[in-house]
Amino acid sequence: MIGAIAAGAISAFVQAPITADFLIIAGGGGGGKDGAGGGGAGGYLNSKTGETSGGGQSPQTKLSLIVGTTYTLTVGNGGAGSTSGNSRGVAGGNSSITGSGLTTVTSTGGGGGGSRDNAKDGGAGGSGGGGTRAGGTGGTPTASPVQGYAGQGGLATAPGGGGGGAGELGGTDGQGDGGDGLDSAISGSNVTRGGGGGGGAGDGSRATVGGAGGGGAGGNGTSTAPVAGSNNTGGGGGAGSNETVFVNGAAGGSGVVIISAGVAAASTTGSPTNPSLGIYIYNGDGTITF
Repeated sequence: MIGAIAAGAISAFVQAPITADFLIIAGGGGGGKDGAGGGGAGGYLNSKTGETSGGGQSPQTKLSLIVGTTYTLTVGNGGAGSTSGNSRGVAGGNSSITGSGLTTVTSTGGGGGGSRDNAKDGGAGGSGGGGTRAGGTGGTPTASPVQGYAGQGGLATAPGGGGGGAGELGGTDGQGDGGDGLDSAISGSNVTRGGGGGGGAGDGSRATVGGAGGGGAGGNGTSTAPVAGSNNTGGGGGAGSNETVFVNGAAGGSGVVIISAGVAAASTTGSPTNPSLGIYIYNGDGTITF
């Protein structure tokens, strides 16, 4: 009888797991060089009910977090823009949540944009990079589950292809713009993230636009330099032009990890912002314990 009472008392102190929503975005890919492709947006994974995960996917399974367990949150850096026609922009870094008893959740860095010479095709990744105007094809989204869209192939008489975004294909306008990202209100206010980078133009033609959600605009070689993807959005970097100036690609933007648990954490590291009860926004690496 005493043993039974003791066992019951112990079980009373075992707290149920905490169900939490998450948004995990990887770093965006860097833009390519010389009439090149824009960088692809970082992979976009979202569990919030009623919202969309990258690549048109349904919300992901919510986290089940054990009280007293420390979870590690990694935020991917944006990839560097290309400075050589023989190498595409660098892919973005992965973002993740890991911890004991949790199946690791990883978003995949965006693919780099294709460059003029021997790296014409956009790189694969969370979203694919765009291909150079010299015959390059757009990169594909290769993460599982799908986390974004493909980049656009290069346009022979126009800019390089736009990088894919979390919410749409690169170059849906046919003019080399980056694909748009997605909206989420997980942080308490609606924010768009995960835009693809614009392709590189030239000859005084229209400068391309980065995708909504932090995608960088492409350069046009006369008056406009390519723009880096916005940090903490996973936006792809804009591509360099095919003129004699502004030819190098711009960097992708870093990613972000957001946890929304509805209860305050016992401790955190990495200085996350905390806009309201139980919501933690990590713009850099850190840990969280409930």
